[in-house]
Amino acid sequence: MRRALQVYKVFFRSSLSRELEFRANFLAKMAMNFVWCGFFLVTLLVIFNRTQTVAGWTREQAFVLASSVFLMESVMRAFFFSLAEIPTMVRTGALDAILTKPIDSQFWVSTRKFSFEQIGSMISGIGLISYAAYAGGLKPAPVDVAAYLVLLLASLVIFYSFLLALMTLGIYFVKVENLWVLGETVLDISRYPTDIYSIGLQRIFLFAAPLSFLATVPARQLLHGFDPPMVGLGLAWAGGLFVLSRWFWKFSSRRYSSASS
Repeated sequence: MRRALQVYKVFFRSSLSRELEFRANFLAKMAMNFVWCGFFLVTLLVIFNRTQTVAGWTREQAFVLASSVFLMESVMRAFFFSLAEIPTMVRTGALDAILTKPIDSQFWVSTRKFSFEQIGSMISGIGLISYAAYAGGLKPAPVDVAAYLVLLLASLVIFYSFLLALMTLGIYFVKVENLWVLGETVLDISRYPTDIYSIGLQRIFLFAAPLSFLATVPARQLLHGFDPPMVGLGLAWAGGLFVLSRWFWKFSSRRYSSASS
């Protein structure tokens, strides 16, 4: 653990140095993230312009839901965006050196870069959630807030595990950079409550493909109170998918053929 923290400090400093070399580009990316945040708000306002609720969700409640996805996406991009480079590392042979280093290769490919431009987006996400809760008159108890944060962390683990398994396919099919777009599409779907779907699909998103746990179930902890069974199920999904994705990465990396072979 101590060694991993030391390595991550090196990653963090190198990422900061890289950003400072191109400060104008860094500021431009920060500005674009705020612009996308604005588009995100406008979309919700347009949807609720002619209706009070969508599948039982008010505008403020939908803001909590969508802002949770926005925050999760920002955290994922900040800490784990280097996962998107796995197919490129396979194609160029950079993965050869990583697999021979005396450190966990999954840790290396996951955290090699920190995206500082996402800091503004994370702050915006927290601000949007706070504003939506205040505007909606929400007064969650401490246990509700704790359940929300626990499930939000579980949703990060679920989505991270999904992206890791998805990008690991680059070891088998080299030119698959667009798989990252598939992950972003999943997040786009998660911006809307799963209540808009049929009962059958809702059950699938709870018990077969945990799409509900990316935002809908965490948001409900703030909106409707602590739900112990859902928190337990969310943690079970997070733990199970993380173990499976890690196994798939190790299995695939052992069968990886060097770009030079």
